[in-house]
Amino acid sequence: MTTMTETASGLREFKMPDVGEGLTEAEILKWYVQAGDTVTDGQVVCEVETAKAAVELPIPFDGVVHELRFPEGTTVDVGQVIIAVDVNGGAAPAAPPAETQAPAASAPAAASAPAAPAERTEAPPEKPAASDEKPKPAGRTPVLVGYGVSESSTKRRPRRGVPAQQPEAAAAKVAVQSELNGHGHAAPAARPLAKPPVRKLAKDLGVDLATVTPSGPDGIITREDVHAAVAPATPVQETPAAAVPASAPAPERAPAPVATYDGARETRIPVKGVRKATAAAMVGSAFTAPHVTEFVTVDVTRTMKLVEEIKRAPDTYGLQGLRVNPLLLIAKALLVAIKRHPEVNASWDEANQEIVQKHYVNLGIAAATPRGLIVPNIKDAHAKTLPQLAESLGELVATARDGKTSPAAMQGGTVTITNVGVFGVDTGTPILNPGESAILAVGSIKLQPWVHKGKVKPRQVTTLALSFDHRLVDGELGSKVLADVAAILEQPKRLITWA
Repeated sequence: MTTMTETASGLREFKMPDVGEGLTEAEILKWYVQAGDTVTDGQVVCEVETAKAAVELPIPFDGVVHELRFPEGTTVDVGQVIIAVDVNGGAAPAAPPAETQAPAASAPAAASAPAAPAERTEAPPEKPAASDEKPKPAGRTPVLVGYGVSESSTKRRPRRGVPAQQPEAAAAKVAVQSELNGHGHAAPAARPLAKPPVRKLAKDLGVDLATVTPSGPDGIITREDVHAAVAPATPVQETPAAAVPASAPAPERAPAPVATYDGARETRIPVKGVRKATAAAMVGSAFTAPHVTEFVTVDVTRTMKLVEEIKRAPDTYGLQGLRVNPLLLIAKALLVAIKRHPEVNASWDEANQEIVQKHYVNLGIAAATPRGLIVPNIKDAHAKTLPQLAESLGELVATARDGKTSPAAMQGGTVTITNVGVFGVDTGTPILNPGESAILAVGSIKLQPWVHKGKVKPRQVTTLALSFDHRLVDGELGSKVLADVAAILEQPKRLITWA
């Protein structure tokens, strides 16, 4: 994909790249440069967040920042220009000559020069408008990436002068025509201009963009405009409140229908980034794979003693310098159980109506991060020794908490572990990660009365829950896997005999 273009004025434009796995949009988290700053090839200019990870974007050329096209917090489609850089070394001086030499290419120039623009502003609405527009896309053909950036830019310029010339009724009529053909002099005149996310929002809310008054630059409809178009439905609830005082019988009922929902009572949070990806994945999984969850409560006292023993003498086990915790041994127990019952490690191919047996285990670890829940996985975990598994687990958790997990690290998982016990809960009914066959939930480990060797004693006990895809895993197979994990945690020496 071409991620940069150069204009005749010496400005090079850097577009939002596809940072991996076919993602279509990213949110700009932070700008590291401002207009007027000097940048060099390879310098990081901003940090963006995709559906699952934060990524720093370097600029591929030298120059002076001319313009930042989007503020922080904006979700930008892949292929849209996010920053313009003057490669001649002077962003500020380059702008005025461009407007002076080409007044027809800029609507502000049309407003500042009364004589020449008068001739040029007549051209866009007339038939020659089609010929006027074509040279612009031809000169900016490289800008077309996925969504046709050059096309939208040509539509924005003539739109400034047109609304004043078009009556309200005619504009609505032309909007319908422009939706049908998408070109000609009617399209730039009245076709609603909005970015794909805004169009989707309008569709979800049932709002006709042709009826929305734009407030963005160049007549672009923003998210706020769409929400404002829906807002009139809210004051309707206030009219009964106004009607109540008119009916004298019940003046005290005026506060009853009080629907004055000021901003303090509700907070609306845009669904994007990690939350958006998680929601889509969980809905897709819950309504695609028939889930079955089984539970077992197990005495893990011996496993906890082994963990403490390893911590006291890590050199004895080859784990010096590595983090050792119960999750490490639980992960190893699950890997051994999968080795004993490999049929559980599979996926469902709906298109080919096949069950795909996996001869490798990419072990996912659910991690809570400041940006939300992510599930990176340890590649080929089945082939790792206990020290190697401990090292991979430590790196995975650290990277996830720093928000640096790459999209590739979250692809291709086969089974997952979610440790809900760290939050003090006994267990849960976890939802499968899409494309995986099973997920193991680990509850908190607590001292509880337990019958041990014929006597009731305080023992460290936890509850395990295994959810699996019933299309792939029968109850017998799922039960055997869960029972094996429990047996290993009860007697960790089985790691040696069963591995």
